[in-house]
Formats: sequence, C-alpha cells, structure tokens
Amino acid sequence: MDYLNKLLLAITVTGASTLAQANDTNFIGLTYGQTSDKISKTGALNRNLERPNADGVIGKDSTWGLRAGRQGQEARYYATYDNVSGSHNGIKLRQENLLGSYDRLFPVASATQLFVGASAGLTKLSQESSGYSRDTNVGYAIGAQAGVLQQVSSNVSLELGYRYLRTNASTEMAPHGGVKQGSMNLTSSAQTYLSANYAF
Repeated sequence: MDYLNKLLLAITVTGASTLAQANDTNFIGLTYGQTSDKISKTGALNRNLERPNADGVIGKDSTWGLRAGRQGQEARYYATYDNVSGSHNGIKLRQENLLGSYDRLFPVASATQLFVGASAGLTKLSQESSGYSRDTNVGYAIGAQAGVLQQVSSNVSLELGYRYLRTNASTEMAPHGGVKQGSMNLTSSAQTYLSANYAF
C-alpha cells in the first residue's frame, strides 16, 4: 500500500501544480459504459464447482459512474466512482471502483481534445451468488485511460474513453452454512465508457 499511497500523492501534486497555472474550472460528470473482467480461480474452486467460467460473470456489463474534478487547458484531475454487476452460471459478482485520475489534454481542433492519463485507487469485489454467503474484499487498482473529449457548449462536454485497470481484489465462495469452496481473484478490468461533463 505504500507504493499506492505514493502514486496517489504524485498524481495529486502533479495535477494540482499543472492546473494552478491555468484557467481551471470545476466539473462533474455522469458516465455509462461496459466493463469486462479477467478473473483467476483457485484449484479448489475449479474442482468443487466444475471449472466455472468466471471471466463471463462480468463481461461487457453495463457500468454507471459519477465523477468530479478540476480541468485546465492542458490537464485535469478528478475522482470517479463506478459500479457494475453481472451473473453467469449461478455466480453473481459486483465490482465498485473508487479512483483518482490525472489526464494530459492534447488539442486537435478548436473544440476537440485527446487525453491520456493514469488512475489509482481501490476496487471492491462482492460475491452475491444465490445460495452462497455474501463475501466482499477491497484491493488496490492501478491503470491508465485514453480517449477523446468534445466540447459541446461553454459548460458541457462529451467524452469517449477506454480505461484498463490491474487489481488484486478477491472473493470467496461458501454455501450458506457450508465450507469454503474456493476463491476468485480479480486480476484486470477493461472499460469502454461515455461521459457527459458539466463545468461550473
């Protein structure tokens, strides 16, 4: 966690120092997208549940999120919360991300910018399968994002982006009143999203 804390501090300091020199504005946004996860399984889970397809549990499932931050002419920094859940073959998982992000902005037209940046924060993975005891775990998340930002009016912009995260969140599966059947580890998460942002 020391590395994560140092990375978050570096993102915040870099973003703050860059934006302090620009005519920056606050913004809030609503995001919608699709998330697909890569999940590894323990040998015990494969044996006891006959090799379930864990990667298919959250696979292109709808993802909603909220964000808030500050943006200047050359960069922006912001916090994002998003939530996605999915089920497959009797397994249901929910993933929640709380991220701090920093993006560099590159103008390509008068109202269009490309962006590329880094994100770090926390991921909560919850196992909510019917017939199993609910289990949750919080792990780190670190990754990168890129996309295009289109200014629609003086206060409104639309954004199309892609984010990739590495994480170590995990969860266990145990029937109600039974013994643990094994565990799943969320190794990576990929999200394509559209965001509507309002500056004030």
